[in-house]
Amino acid sequence: MNIPSELKYTKDHEWVRIEGDIATVGITDFAQGELGDIVYVEVETVDETLDQEEVFGTVEAVKTVSDLFLPLSGEIVEFNDSLEDEPEKVNSDPYGEGWMVKIKFNDEGELESLLSAADYKDLIGG
Repeated sequence: MNIPSELKYTKDHEWVRIEGDIATVGITDFAQGELGDIVYVEVETVDETLDQEEVFGTVEAVKTVSDLFLPLSGEIVEFNDSLEDEPEKVNSDPYGEGWMVKIKFNDEGELESLLSAADYKDLIGG
């Protein structure tokens, strides 16, 4: 199970990479493994400002559809358009080419609510 130590995580199995005031978000290796083959990623919230834990999109796998929850309040400034044609990137490279959105976050205090790699590993029983 791949849980990069430089990332932050959520209890909803999303990862967060912080670069200045931009947070890149995707789902974890554990989550993509649980979902199975991902066939569609839908995000219709680009340019919207949402609160932490609001639904910003969905991931559709062969077996199920799962909501995606925003890990930090802020404006969704970019969607990974390549997922429209190649949603399987979420399965093959969840921490790289399978990223989903970039958020311009506005409350650094919310970073405290994110999990470290060790805490996330404990959450999933790793």
